[in-house]
Amino acid sequence: MVIPIIGLSILLVLTSTSPFSLKGGCIIVDSTRRGKRFPDSMSKTIPIWTCVLNRSIFNFLNKLSNADASLVKQDSNTGCNSHDWDCSLHLPLWVSETEKAAIEDRLEGWTKDLETSGADIVILASCLKKPLRPLWISQKTVIWINEVPDYDSWDFTPIILVSASSTSGVTQHRTTSEFSWNYVPGAGDDEESWARGLSPNLFWNHAYDLISTGPDVCNQKVADIVEKDRVYRARRGQDAPQITVKPSISERSPCLDPDLSNITISPSDEECGIFWLGSTNLALGSSQIAAERSSNIDCVLNCDQWPISVHHQEAEAYLHLPIVSSKMDRFSLFNNLPSAVNFAKSNLTKGRTLLICCHDGEDISVCVCLAILISLFNDEGSFDDGKSFSETGITKCEMRRRLVYVCKFAIKARPSSGNLKQVFSFLNSEVAEV
Repeated sequence: MVIPIIGLSILLVLTSTSPFSLKGGCIIVDSTRRGKRFPDSMSKTIPIWTCVLNRSIFNFLNKLSNADASLVKQDSNTGCNSHDWDCSLHLPLWVSETEKAAIEDRLEGWTKDLETSGADIVILASCLKKPLRPLWISQKTVIWINEVPDYDSWDFTPIILVSASSTSGVTQHRTTSEFSWNYVPGAGDDEESWARGLSPNLFWNHAYDLISTGPDVCNQKVADIVEKDRVYRARRGQDAPQITVKPSISERSPCLDPDLSNITISPSDEECGIFWLGSTNLALGSSQIAAERSSNIDCVLNCDQWPISVHHQEAEAYLHLPIVSSKMDRFSLFNNLPSAVNFAKSNLTKGRTLLICCHDGEDISVCVCLAILISLFNDEGSFDDGKSFSETGITKCEMRRRLVYVCKFAIKARPSSGNLKQVFSFLNSEVAEV
């Protein structure tokens, strides 16, 4: 058994806002293949990491109590008493006792890995009032509302795991209303084929409007939102391709209003800001932000597929590397990392600030920044022109620790596993050359 992949994703969430602790819990939805009710991520991976997180918090609370007995008392800052903190492993009934025992044997090792990765357990412990515990909900789960105890009486923070899978393998479902829906396993990984141009940011900015429109006019509402965003980007000189979607029979709404004066863009449509990585002179952001707000930054490394207009006069202050996702090209990032690191090195040596951007500022730019940080900075986050990297090399543990450091500042970072693998391969190839 290896450390679950999802563990790293959870770590990245922890180093930002810890939504399940701030909101009193969370719901995670996933699916799996036909004939199986829950995916392994819900049956094993997430339960493993809730246990690991609980143990890390427990260890932290114990350190507090050993340092000062007065800190053991429960208050608004430290949460529960460490003696009441549940550190046991909670698995669903269909996981065998043999497998459960094998998992329990490795929990302490995973806990140490988490604590040494640089994840900010202090912040998590300060806002999480009750230990985490997973609950499982499937299509066959029956819940009697009047028998559910009041949330305040629960002695844990619920991580509700909802499986959208149907064990019968039937994907067509018809509700009691006039509308029906289709569930296609794995469709979430290929949103380009069904999202009609709607990005995650656009969806969440208009979620309530989309839900309130109903099935009849939902597609037209999506088209309106996507078109307004396209015009908004086009007026700012950004990439704004026309989205062509074949209308359905039910779409009888009139065409979009061509009058640009009728288009209003709310402040929530703006991308997030620029995230500075401590005192490293490195920053992360989206290409849109780079085009609009890079005037006070010395140089820009653009990793988007499309070039942008920046405010820098010097040619050496701007570099465009059209990197695509690992789904499109498994070696795109790997092949461009040498140029990215050399560009960063030449500018950071002169004490310049560097903004690394990509389409959303969450994946490719984060991976490029990670490669630069490991290649040119030491453990303390100081630029050393690659001296420490050439002497110590790189391990997966060290790369994980550096990534956690990046995500402490870039709170929306969500690097894909495919791109992270390319970064690790690049770093290993650099060590081999040295």
